[in-house]
Amino acid sequence: MKAKAGVLDFLAQVLRAELTAIHQYLLHAAMCKHWGYDRLHAHYSHLAGEEVSHSSGLIDHILYLNGTPDMEHLEPVAHGQDVSALLARDLDFEREDVELLRKAIAHCAKVEDFTTRHILEHMIEDSEEHVDWFEIQLRAIEQIGLERYLSEQIKK
Repeated sequence: MKAKAGVLDFLAQVLRAELTAIHQYLLHAAMCKHWGYDRLHAHYSHLAGEEVSHSSGLIDHILYLNGTPDMEHLEPVAHGQDVSALLARDLDFEREDVELLRKAIAHCAKVEDFTTRHILEHMIEDSEEHVDWFEIQLRAIEQIGLERYLSEQIKK
């Protein structure tokens, strides 16, 4: 099937973001594991798995639209020196992802590509849940302090 105008460009941007997220969350999972925060390690590993699923679906859809998935280019992977920095950077990343998905969904509606719009709407639900989770973690740190928060992250 031939893609409608601009759809493949948006899908390429979304795929680049999803592939970057995989790398970023795998790095953050490994850092949390290294620091001994098993609960955060497990959650970041879960997030990476979700991003793999999104990427796989995007690749399939790009191919369906006779496009060529760009697997070579990523955005810079954000990292930090502590858990608070990781959470803050990931919150920013997910907020940017939600904004990109909103633009892509609006474009798909405008050009009447309802199949792509449906795929992206499913993805934005997950991204909005990620934003919520990161906001909750940062709010918990604000309310109870970093030491108490981290003590809860040591064991699953």
